Amino acid sequence: MLRAISSATAFLIAGALDAHADGDAALGKKVFNRCMACHEATSDHDKVGPHLLGVVGRTAGTADSYLSRYSQGMKAAGLVWDEANLAEYLRAPRQKVPGNKMAFSGLTSDDDIANVIAYLKADPKP
Repeated sequence: MLRAISSATAFLIAGALDAHADGDAALGKKVFNRCMACHEATSDHDKVGPHLLGVVGRTAGTADSYLSRYSQGMKAAGLVWDEANLAEYLRAPRQKVPGNKMAFSGLTSDDDIANVIAYLKADPKP
């Protein structure tokens, strides 16, 4: 039953984001300012959280420079950071990956989520 609910939730979120799928990287950079206290996106420097340079397509919990600091929940998640997984995680991090260490509760705006994903996909440089 829980798996069916999770699948239905993922389907609804993915559907809601279809209209926003392209996103705007420039707007995403502005939204990402909320993330910068803990994450770096323009270099491979880790902060409180792992760097997010090249995160799109990476398997969760596998950034070499952060391996010893990932939570067991993130290591065990076994997901690849594609657009759908990023969208679900950015909306509700603790729900998507139970036991992760991220304190941020999530983004509520579909536009903000799509824009942050566009920013991360652009593999930003300083």
